[in-house]
Amino acid sequence: MYKIVEKQELAPTIKLMKILSPDVAKKVQAGQFIIIRTDNRGERIPLTVADFDREAGTITIIFQEVGYSTLQLGAMNVGDEVLDFVGPLGRPTDIENYGTVMLVGGGVGIAPVLPIAKALKEAGNHVVSVIGSRCDELLILEDEMREASSELYITTDDGSCSYGIKGFVTDKIKEILEDPHYDVKHIWAIGPVIMMKFCATLTKQYEIPTTVSMNPIMVDGTGMCGACRVSVGNETKFACVDGPEFDGHKIDWELAMRRMNIFKEKERIIAERYEKGGNQ
Repeated sequence: MYKIVEKQELAPTIKLMKILSPDVAKKVQAGQFIIIRTDNRGERIPLTVADFDREAGTITIIFQEVGYSTLQLGAMNVGDEVLDFVGPLGRPTDIENYGTVMLVGGGVGIAPVLPIAKALKEAGNHVVSVIGSRCDELLILEDEMREASSELYITTDDGSCSYGIKGFVTDKIKEILEDPHYDVKHIWAIGPVIMMKFCATLTKQYEIPTTVSMNPIMVDGTGMCGACRVSVGNETKFACVDGPEFDGHKIDWELAMRRMNIFKEKERIIAERYEKGGNQ
């Protein structure tokens, strides 16, 4: 069993938990994920690692309550224990000194961007980060991203962040890429699939290598269910075992979006039952 040692509410429906798991904390690297299961009736939930502390033996996960299992996990508290906490899984981010790099995080996707930003800055890169959310209330990890970045820019769809920029992350990306002051060598974009699609479509015009994380389409997390199949350069890959990171310029985004939507209606029905106090 794996104990919850810290819990925070970062925004409405968005929770942060630190889980005691020394074996995972010892080996995990930026870009990898874990699979968590609350109890013997719970679903397997793949979640990208948001942070880790090797000395304390803890892994930080951040998730949004959108379905039965995440609602169940969100109801747990410090001192409670989850049944399964498996990892690290997936291929880690390729960390090297590229020069100037850009990190783009949207919504809950800011969480997996954080350890990548930290690792790239540690490797000597000039890290320009752009994070965005629908509104100020849903913006997470601003202070942590500011510390992990050389420069940080914030966007909100509705302009509710008084010191941020009204618009989408792609608006700021375009502005930076057209500024001769910057010479961006590599971009990482993580967030909703539609956001990653638009980021990759934009950066392809500038011929800047762009890595995306296809964690939103993972279900089982081991390659057995096949739900996370993604076409990359006309080759079939599995997000959980071949990724989760891929070249965003080679992904068949329409197929990925269809794949992601397969379980949405079932998730909605089960979540409604849970909230009404019913069974799975």
